[in-house]
Amino acid sequence: MSVFVVRAFVRLREMLANNRKLAGKIDELESRLDTHDSAIQDLIEAIKELMTPEDPPRKTYRIPASGREG
Repeated sequence: MSVFVVRAFVRLREMLANNRKLAGKIDELESRLDTHDSAIQDLIEAIKELMTPEDPPRKTYRIPASGREG
């Protein structure tokens, strides 16, 4: 049973180390993004604008006048 406990702790330690690396990389990316934040926001807005579909032109239907005279 102790082998399983040791393996579990080794895996737990590996997971914590990976999470620390990941957290460090995320912090690094956030610091980089702070300098480019406005440019990225402008790009996102432009992309969203391009993604919204334009309204199709509406067709107008006219009822033909009957041959009635007043």
